[in-house]
Amino acid sequence: MNHNLLLHWWRMLVCALVALVASNAMAQGYQVITWPAAQRAPEFAVSDMSGHVWHLRDLKGRAVLINFWASWCEPCLNEMPSLQTVAELYGPEKLVVLAVNFKQSRPTIDNFVKKTALQLPVLPDPQGLVARQWGVKAFPTTVLVAADGKVRAVVQGEVDWTGQPASRLLQALF
Repeated sequence: MNHNLLLHWWRMLVCALVALVASNAMAQGYQVITWPAAQRAPEFAVSDMSGHVWHLRDLKGRAVLINFWASWCEPCLNEMPSLQTVAELYGPEKLVVLAVNFKQSRPTIDNFVKKTALQLPVLPDPQGLVARQWGVKAFPTTVLVAADGKVRAVVQGEVDWTGQPASRLLQALF
């Protein structure tokens, strides 16, 4: 077989595989970005709706999901029930899920919490400073912190946290 023809077929095969992988990533609706091992986590000291201040360092020994969301974000709304379920499934002694609301007023957040019966700690970020500090540019975004206190990954997009792919992400945190 001609070397050029073989090279042509090889390139076509590689392009087809890249397209397949890309379409699968789009089909799942989210992207997992590995946190650089040498990069330290930003300081995290954020008050929830009741005034309790959450410090990431105080949660060492438990896995933590820091979910950035807003009530105008439909994928965020779709994802929220599975975050609530997974938090209940593992329990607060093993997994803490913090819901950081992006740039919404307290009355808007209160209405959402009441309407959905959300039980997760909700942390308002009225100016978007916490989101900016963590490099959040898409919603929802969830930061995955392992029980050793180190950030492992950032997930951009809607995830069913009760599904098998998410279970693999969570197991790596314990």
